[in-house]
Amino acid sequence: MNLGHVHEAIAEIIPERDCIVYGDKRFSWAETTDRTRRLAEVLRQHGLGCHHERDGLANWESGQDHVALYLYNGNEYLEGMLGAFKARCAPFNVNYRYVEEELLYLFDNADARAVIYHAAFAPTLALIRDKLSGDPLLIQVADGSGNPLLPGALDYEEALAAAEPSPPRSLSEDDLYILYTGGTTGMPKGVLWRQEDVFLGALTGKPPESLSSLLDEVRSREGIRALPTPPFMHGAAHWVAFNMWHIGGTVVIQDEVERLDPDDIWRTVERERVVSMAIVGDAFARPLIDQLRQGEYDLSSLRRVTSGGAIFTASLKQELLDLLPGVRILDALGSSESGAQAMHVSTGKTGASTGSFDLGPQDMVLADDLSHALEPGSEERGWLARSGRIPLGYYKDPEKSRITFPVVNGARYSVPGDRAMIGEDGRVQLLGRDSVTINSGGEKIFAEEVELALKHHPAVYDCVVCGTSSERWGSQVTAIVQLRPGESADEEALKATASGHISRYKLPKAFVFVDTVVRAPSGKADYRWARDTANEALDL
Repeated sequence: MNLGHVHEAIAEIIPERDCIVYGDKRFSWAETTDRTRRLAEVLRQHGLGCHHERDGLANWESGQDHVALYLYNGNEYLEGMLGAFKARCAPFNVNYRYVEEELLYLFDNADARAVIYHAAFAPTLALIRDKLSGDPLLIQVADGSGNPLLPGALDYEEALAAAEPSPPRSLSEDDLYILYTGGTTGMPKGVLWRQEDVFLGALTGKPPESLSSLLDEVRSREGIRALPTPPFMHGAAHWVAFNMWHIGGTVVIQDEVERLDPDDIWRTVERERVVSMAIVGDAFARPLIDQLRQGEYDLSSLRRVTSGGAIFTASLKQELLDLLPGVRILDALGSSESGAQAMHVSTGKTGASTGSFDLGPQDMVLADDLSHALEPGSEERGWLARSGRIPLGYYKDPEKSRITFPVVNGARYSVPGDRAMIGEDGRVQLLGRDSVTINSGGEKIFAEEVELALKHHPAVYDCVVCGTSSERWGSQVTAIVQLRPGESADEEALKATASGHISRYKLPKAFVFVDTVVRAPSGKADYRWARDTANEALDL
């Protein structure tokens, strides 16, 4: 169940069906196979691949070269994943909003040996290139930005054209899939999955008994056309893409990929007869619903809207169901560290609700001390957990690997940090992440990272950052700031300083100024005090 091998096997039986549609570009399964084989050959020609097999490696180690995907959505992003897989490299996601300091950390932590990037990001990459270790291979994707090819970089299309479409060799189910996410420390971490595990745990709706049975299913059905609207740099988006591929479907990409354009998304659904669309909670739903009320679209093909990665409130679900009564809304629960865990379904007939989810067979709520699974109806708050097909660990981080993936009574579990309760009906009630992570509009933002950026301003004596509720974003970044005696600074000055260290989307949307920031006796931030103080000051 290597992802590259699975894609090749499906391509053999549906070679002429559309695989990727992006604007006026259409790539059949056969064409996608040809292009990704060529990309794999480019990587192999530069010495990239697998140097140590999984046997003998610790769960937080990798024996493969890692390929950074520094790209907007487009066919090149998905080709980059498949091409790397077929070269026995491990691709990883890069948040294209990162500034230089964040990119340097990520590329260093991930040990990037190659970077596939859009030309729009060439100026930023040029600023940090001399600081990157290992002199990674650069492959630049032309995008109309007008930025010239960086010295020594390969042009993506020229490199593919010059390479041979050699079939992949020696692929293994132990080859890695890497997804960079955030953690309680506020710095990104690379989650390492065996490809067979991520395939069965996150990239297929109904795990097949074998590759043969999966291919039989593909032969028996027409391909679904799916539109993942979020950036592929988030797992929620490219997981949808691979799920559609694994039933022989077509991945459709909207024209405008640098920002959320609701009209473009609905026009794409209409033009391409999209059946399934993926969004990220309220942050996507609100503007899409507003646009749907203003424009006229033929959306008769649309049958399913899937949301993941952020809260999708019941009121907005109901608004969408009222506008599109034939649509089913699937609210998916899961994480980079656990895969797909639970689902909530809302329809026009059942009405909209949120908060409770049907658990999968390998999912449970563990007791607070992780000693046992809680029984349905228990009033105890526990940890949402998963067993079976779970990640190996975090790249280069044995301590956090042991904490997040503990062994309980002889079995390994994934316990990412979500608090939950289990009802009498066996459904789980999600209570929230028990860390300082702020999920704002589908983006994970880490309090300590924002705090550090704000403290670069000379007037800041101390600060604590927390999430407060927001209709637009679900949760917004709020900073509680203590200024130095005799010093002054307004919100815009603090934002200007912080923007030199973190991406703009991480900047606080609200500020509360206090005389003294309260901390625990150990010196750690008291986030409960911070939230209470912020809510009171903002009248929430």
